[in-house]
This record gives sequence, C-alpha cells and structure tokens, in this order.
Amino acid sequence: MKPTLLILAAGMGSRFGGLKQVEPIGPSGEAIIDYSIYDAIRAGFGKVVFVIRESFADAFKDKFDKLLSGKIDVEYVYQELNMLPKGFTLPEGREKPWGTAHAILVAKDVINEPFCAINADDFYGNPAYNIMANFLTSSESTSEYSMVGYHLNKTLSEFGSVSRGICNVDNNQNLNKIVETLKILIKNNQVISVEEDGGETTLTGEERVSMNIWGFKPSLFDNLDNKFIDFLNAEIDKPKSEMLIPSIIFEMINEKKATVKVLEADSPWFGVTYKNDKPFVVEKINILIEEGEYPKNLWE
Repeated sequence: MKPTLLILAAGMGSRFGGLKQVEPIGPSGEAIIDYSIYDAIRAGFGKVVFVIRESFADAFKDKFDKLLSGKIDVEYVYQELNMLPKGFTLPEGREKPWGTAHAILVAKDVINEPFCAINADDFYGNPAYNIMANFLTSSESTSEYSMVGYHLNKTLSEFGSVSRGICNVDNNQNLNKIVETLKILIKNNQVISVEEDGGETTLTGEERVSMNIWGFKPSLFDNLDNKFIDFLNAEIDKPKSEMLIPSIIFEMINEKKATVKVLEADSPWFGVTYKNDKPFVVEKINILIEEGEYPKNLWE
C-alpha cells in the first residue's frame, strides 16, 4: 500500500502577510508546496490530502486539480474553528485555529494507510521523502511512528524568532521528549531562546528539532479524538491555545501508546515564515535547480 502525503495548509500566514502556501518561489511560478508534492511522487507516495480552509478551497483546487491529474490521487479536507466534538461550542471571539494536531485529525475520514504529515510552507528536501516513504512501507507496528530531525541552526530565520520542538533522542534513535520552544532567534551571533519572563538561554544550534515532518499510522486518529476532547475541556476558553502535534506525541510516548523513530536524511530545510525570507528561499531553489535536483518547470 502506497503511503499518503498529508499537507497542513489551513494557516493563513499572519506573520508572512498572505496566503504563503501558494506564494511563487520557483522560476515557473512553483510554490514550496509544489516541490513537496513533486518529491513525494518520486518517492512513491500514492495520494496527497490537503488540509485547508473552505474560504480558499477554490484557489487550491484551481491550482492543483488539473496539475496533479494522472500523477497522484488528490483529496481536500477542511479545518474550521467550529469543527468541534459533540457537546462543545465555539467560544465567542475565537480566531486562532486549534493547532496542528487538530489539522491532522480532520483528515481521519480520508486516510486509511500510513501517512506523512508536513507543513505546506516548509521545504524538506527529496532525501527526507525517500527515507520517510521507506519507513512507512517497511514499519509493521501500528504504534511505531517517525519524524525527520533537522539541526536547529539550519532552521532559523534572519528576520525574526521561530518556534521549534527540540528533541531528546535515545541510543536507538527513538524520541524520548520534545520541548516546544516558542521564541528562538539569533542574537550577537548566538542562538538563544527567550522565555516568557524575558530570560534568555543560549543554545548550541546543533540541537535536533522537529520541523513537523511526521510519519504516522492510522492508529493515531483514535488517540487524537480522545486528546482533542481532553484539550477542549482544559483549554477551550483560552483564545490562543493550540493542540500541537509535538506535544501530543510526547504525551503518547509517556503513556507507552507510541514510539517515534527519529530519521536522519541529508536534506536541506528552509521555509517562508516572514516576507523577507522569500529571496533566500528563491536563491536556494535556484541552486538546487542548477545542481540538477529539480527541473526549471516541475510540471512541464
């Protein structure tokens, strides 16, 4: 059974200032999401599922329906604020989505096979998809998941702070713990994290971090159903609270409900968090094209 690529694209890109999921960065108008799908197809994925908002569904369908026809199966699912379990009501004034774990959960009715979940606006590199496809097609345990880890200093932006899940890995390359660190930046040529009280911690930059490229089995969905209810009972009245997938996976590891193999690929990572990141990303894509990794026109 071929694995599925689940693309989390419901975020509106508030820091970037627009619909960054389809922002052109390639020489023929390709977005980062195009390169992700292209890499997944050549790694052997059989389906792509887009998690989007209904308000911009037409923009996605206009772009991808014809483009991907005959290349890979396509599904669309929607993540909306009012998609809550029975017994819960959307709090007045809530604007923030419920988080990446909720974004994965809304795809449960269209995914019945092992799948890789990614951010729409992150470039992970072809080796990451190859190693993930190999894991998803060879791992037999229904509770064995995976992630591709990247070194922190290769995932930062020069133009503002970033949030990263810093990973602790055991000798068997299994994930022990993820520390969600919300404000990491470069200051005086050092990598630091800034705490809520303004305190600063110096990091080495070599820490392995989760960039939200995960390999899951369908067993995840039952766990997410239950954890979303727990999350809402505790957090529903907090307007900025989110159910983040790294935190949920950490809980499942502690509860002995899952193991997570940390995969390493010789892969570049870059993303567009701020508008000023775009020229850097364009330059990196052009270098990969010159090296023969991608054609100038992906879909020609």
